[in-house]
Amino acid sequence: MSEEIVYANLKFQDSDKKENLQTSDKCGGKVPSAPSYSQHKAVLILTVLCLLLLIGLGVLGGLFRTTLGTEMIKSNQLQNIREELQRNVSLQLMHNMNSSKRIRKLSAMLQKTATQLCRELCKNKPEHKCKPCPKGSQWFEDSCYSKLGMSETWQVSEMLCSSRNGSLLKIKNRNVLEFIKSKKLKGYWLGLMPRTKKPPYEELNENMFLSAGFEGSTYDLSNMYCGYINGGYVYYSSCTSENYVMCVETARTVQVESVLDDLPEGRN
Repeated sequence: MSEEIVYANLKFQDSDKKENLQTSDKCGGKVPSAPSYSQHKAVLILTVLCLLLLIGLGVLGGLFRTTLGTEMIKSNQLQNIREELQRNVSLQLMHNMNSSKRIRKLSAMLQKTATQLCRELCKNKPEHKCKPCPKGSQWFEDSCYSKLGMSETWQVSEMLCSSRNGSLLKIKNRNVLEFIKSKKLKGYWLGLMPRTKKPPYEELNENMFLSAGFEGSTYDLSNMYCGYINGGYVYYSSCTSENYVMCVETARTVQVESVLDDLPEGRN
C-alpha cells in the first residue's frame, strides 16, 4: 500500500514538471542556457585585440608627434641655411662688384700711365712700336695726323681720308687749334662744309667746325668753294682745285705690353 502512494507522488511530481514546461512554452519564453567555454574564449581574444589596437594607436600617435617635431626642426634648419646662403651670395656679389670697380679703376690708371709713358718714348723715337698711329703720322691727344704727300681736289681728298677711317683736317678743341697753328701748315684742305659763295678769309678757330659733315653724293662741287688752311687763317678756293691732303684718324689704344717690353729691366 505504501509503495503505491510513493509511486503516485512521483507520478504527480512528474506531471507538475511537464505542466510547468508546457506553460513556459506557451508563453514563448526559453530558459537561457549557461555560456559555453568557446564563447568565453572569443570574448577574451576580442578584448585583447582591442587593447593591442589601442596600444598600437598610442604608439603610432607618439611616433607621428616625434616625427613631426623632427621634421619641423629640420625645416627650420634648412630655412636658416637658405637664409645664410642668400646672405653669403649677396655679400659675395657686393664684393665682386666692388672688386670689378677696383679692377676697372686700376685698369684705367694703368692705361693712362702706359699712354703717358708711350708719349715720352715717342719723343725720342717717333716711330716707337707703342705708338698708336700709322707710320709717318703725328700723334696728338687721341688722334693721328697724317700728311699724304700729294695734292688732290677737295672731294678726292675727302674720299682718301674716308678710306683710312678718318676725315680731312678738323679742329675740335682749343688744344688741337694751338697744335695745328704750331705746324704752320700752308695749302692743306680742311674738313669744312663746301660753300656756294666764296667767303672772305677768316682766322682759324674751333667753332667753324661745328656744322654737319659733308655728304659726297648730295653736292655738285664744280661751282662750290672749299676751305684750306694757310698759317693761322682759312681761305676758300674752288673745290675742284688741288691742295695738299692731311687726314685725321682716331688713334688706337696704347698696348701696355708694347710699353713694358721696352722698359729697362730694373723698372719692370
